[in-house]
Amino acid sequence: MKSGPDLDGMRSAGRLAAETLLFSGPLVRVGATTLEINDAVHDFIVSHGAVPAPLNYMGYPRSVCTSVNEVICHGIPSADRVLADGDIVNVDVTVILGGWHGDTSATFYVGTPSAEAVKIVEVSRRCLDLGIAAVRPGGRIGDIGSAVQSYAEGKGCSVVRQYVGHGIGREFHEGPQVPHFRSAGDNVRLREGMTFTIEPMINLGTWKARVLRDGWTAITADRKLSAQFEHTLVVTSSGCEILTARDRVLANSEDVIPPEKAASYR
Repeated sequence: MKSGPDLDGMRSAGRLAAETLLFSGPLVRVGATTLEINDAVHDFIVSHGAVPAPLNYMGYPRSVCTSVNEVICHGIPSADRVLADGDIVNVDVTVILGGWHGDTSATFYVGTPSAEAVKIVEVSRRCLDLGIAAVRPGGRIGDIGSAVQSYAEGKGCSVVRQYVGHGIGREFHEGPQVPHFRSAGDNVRLREGMTFTIEPMINLGTWKARVLRDGWTAITADRKLSAQFEHTLVVTSSGCEILTARDRVLANSEDVIPPEKAASYR
């Protein structure tokens, strides 16, 4: 449970993570490489007195994860991966500030998206909103997964099973695990002061994934598109506080599709 100065530390880390993601948005453009995004994000985080948590975490070689198209998560930035018109890319940033972690991600559009790309991105965006709305003290972890799975499958999409949300604080990954689907053992009670991520990974086709030979990059088994959005939050007396909330629109994501059109794809 987090409260007082500990929770203030989490808020500071969350604010910097949110600012880092906002900084990332304009970097996502046709012709950019994912390594260029990584390097710019690394410098931004360090310039704000923080450390990029992914770098060297369990051997991960970069400072941010960039997951393009069929990559579900943990995509490794590369000078060879050039973003093309119509791509979608999830940028997943985690910072360590004052010993506390802030973790957030969003999926961005590159150029002009296809109808399929808009559908999976906007369904994923809505899944995060619904997962967050299910958080309340006295509720259960399973409420989150139930809300996400019901919506995603109702839109003809699937929810990745192999990767879940997680507790977060002094450590990058703490308990509890937060599945985005209905599962046995997800009846843990939510209590005020719990801090964790919700980060549903939503696929156009099968929910199944496979990991490439680099040991990190997870892709959809059928090579169809995948999208993800993530926030870090804390359970409050009346619901939750989003610690990685943004104070302005996310470029190349929230400003691309008019809300009424985005809703038609969901």
